[in-house]
Amino acid sequence: MLQNLILNIDAGTIDWSRAQFALTAIYHWLFVPLTLGLAVIMGIAETKYYRTKDEFWKETAKFWQKLFGVNFAMGVATGIILEFEFGTNWSNYSWFVGDIFGAPLAVEGIVAFFMESTFVAVMFFGWKKVSAGFHLASTWLTGLGATISAWWILVANAWMQCPVGCEFNPDTMRNEMVSFAEVALSPFAVSKFCHTVTSSWIIGAIFCIGVSCWYLMKKRHTKLAIESIKIGAGVGLVAALLAGGTGHKSGMDVAEVQPMKLAAMEALYDGGTEQGLKLIEGIEIPYGLSIMATNDPKGYVPGINDLVNGYTTPDGKTEPSVEEKMERGKKAIEALATYRKAKAEGADESIVNYQLSIINQNMQYFGYGYLKDKTDVIPPVAINFWAFRVMVGVGCLFILFFAVMLAVTYQWPKALFGKRDITTLPAWHYWVAIALIPLAYIGSECGWLVAEFGRQPWTIQDMLPTWASVSDLQSSSVILTFFLFLILFSTMLAVEINILLKQIKKGPEV
Repeated sequence: MLQNLILNIDAGTIDWSRAQFALTAIYHWLFVPLTLGLAVIMGIAETKYYRTKDEFWKETAKFWQKLFGVNFAMGVATGIILEFEFGTNWSNYSWFVGDIFGAPLAVEGIVAFFMESTFVAVMFFGWKKVSAGFHLASTWLTGLGATISAWWILVANAWMQCPVGCEFNPDTMRNEMVSFAEVALSPFAVSKFCHTVTSSWIIGAIFCIGVSCWYLMKKRHTKLAIESIKIGAGVGLVAALLAGGTGHKSGMDVAEVQPMKLAAMEALYDGGTEQGLKLIEGIEIPYGLSIMATNDPKGYVPGINDLVNGYTTPDGKTEPSVEEKMERGKKAIEALATYRKAKAEGADESIVNYQLSIINQNMQYFGYGYLKDKTDVIPPVAINFWAFRVMVGVGCLFILFFAVMLAVTYQWPKALFGKRDITTLPAWHYWVAIALIPLAYIGSECGWLVAEFGRQPWTIQDMLPTWASVSDLQSSSVILTFFLFLILFSTMLAVEINILLKQIKKGPEV
């Protein structure tokens, strides 16, 4: 039984397995958003070449494609390792829900990955071998393939946050998919995908602007720099505004499905109606949290204490306490053991059906039966609170930055700029743009910190806690591979940065 296996797992194995997966995911996410963002930049540049037949745009497109290619290769390497870790470090999880979680990952590998791998070859090596139209299509399809790949991975992650389209089978002891469409098209998955992809476009845009500003500072490739800034600032402003809108929708989804995450994001211990949104401790936007969570300034938002101890909303909806959920979870676990024993011994059908009815009545709280204390459901509040504010703050900063870059590049309004243009700015302006590249990554990683730390202690929300998901390994084995991966990934990151810098220094082939 799963229960007995969990009791034998070393506590260190749980912590180090989580640390190893976090390490891999963080490094992987350094490569993915730049891939998605540069796909748009290079696609627009080649579209301009296709429409104008101007060789300048061809060389511009090829330049950004080179940087895309370096980053793409590194992202694939870390992504493969990440998927293997589900089988090596999280075998209980993979066994319990592999029928569901594995499906979107299989589609990603079979369809999306092969799609982007095929067209990326045409994009790099087909300039003189295929027509201009087919090559342009290949460039956009490469980016589309990477985006579709992100879709299926985010579907899998969204299912862990909001499990839908599945039923528990007490005979196989597994959760089994009953609706692929429900899993693939859940509102939570759609919101997560839109917010994640638009935030990735921001990173691609700020990278494009930062590189271009370096050229302006060095007085090299000025035309490429100016035209690339126009593309990057336009893409970035649209993406930043979209990220704000999709972020609001994600906030509403979290409020509905993961209210404890929302409470931790706000450090809200005692909830209620007309809740303000904290900017920092002591300063808040009136009604902001209620609007974010419910689209109603008078909406009710539960706090951490409410969620732990149980609460009743103003409209009469009652939510049981964590202790009640723990008791019902234990009933489900005990009934499951009795059910399986009764079936194995050929007991009377009425006994079997009675235990099955108990399982069905309490299955939604199955995961709570593995909790040791009611406070286990409280995620790290400080991390969620500050990571959320960094993410939102960086997003607001970029809306302003991209708008300013568009104004400076197009010299609008003329009366403000006079004869000065973007090529004659003091050097510190360019350094600001370059310095914003790592800030964009920090904001993006903070978004993932909120998504994953806010879900704790659950691997699958309300269904399976982390300590019930890991493989029965020796912690020493996980520690060893953790540091091996740390060295490997750090080396890969250093290699990528070195190659990127060399390519940027070399510039376009003109």
